[in-house]
Amino acid sequence: MVDRWVQDHQRDAWRKQAKSSGYRARSAFKLKQIQDRHKLVKSGDSILDVGCHPGGWTQVAVELVGDSGKVVGIDLQPCIPVDGADLIVGDITDPLIQEAVLNVIDTEVIDVVISDISPNITGKWDIDQAVSLMLVADVFDFALPILKYGGHFVTKLFQGAGVEELIELVRPHFQTVKRFSPMASRNSSSEVYLVCKFHTPKRGPDWEIRPAFEHALENRQGGPEPLEDVKPAKSSFTIIRKETSKD
Repeated sequence: MVDRWVQDHQRDAWRKQAKSSGYRARSAFKLKQIQDRHKLVKSGDSILDVGCHPGGWTQVAVELVGDSGKVVGIDLQPCIPVDGADLIVGDITDPLIQEAVLNVIDTEVIDVVISDISPNITGKWDIDQAVSLMLVADVFDFALPILKYGGHFVTKLFQGAGVEELIELVRPHFQTVKRFSPMASRNSSSEVYLVCKFHTPKRGPDWEIRPAFEHALENRQGGPEPLEDVKPAKSSFTIIRKETSKD
């Protein structure tokens, strides 16, 4: 009960601070704390904000890049306009929406991807956590081809089954990949941010995260489903029994 009271008190404190500072959500302080620790964004950068609703991260991103930078936000839910940012309503996994995002970005590469994205919550933790990881994998697959060499990527994860597999698949694409828990999110023990720095594009046909992640989870759960209509093969295996003396 004491721990719960402390967590609720901290959450209320961040919310009040966000309101007094003009931010739309206390999550704005998560990005500010990530930036203070890891220095992902600099003035003049171009940023893609995935899962931008209600706009707290977008507000911070606009502050960080300044007048010479560019911020594009995308979310399923409409977001009140943020001065200095272009906002798109749609599903980041939809190819038509992806094309719209690329048109608004209007550059060959971007400097930083920030993502505080979460799936629609069902209340069933195993399902929600698994869907969340798949969604993160999809965001990586869309963003990595347009993330510049040396660019950075930060995304929210919910700890649980599959996290280690996802992180191992992401590592080859960056020089450093670390988990970080901002003070503003410590009321939730399952939430963590994956900070990926210095993009080193992986070459070859197998660079995508989502297919490899699905395969890794399949193996983790005991292997693929058995094939149908498989004919049994004859085996030359025999058992040789050792004769023993009757004495």
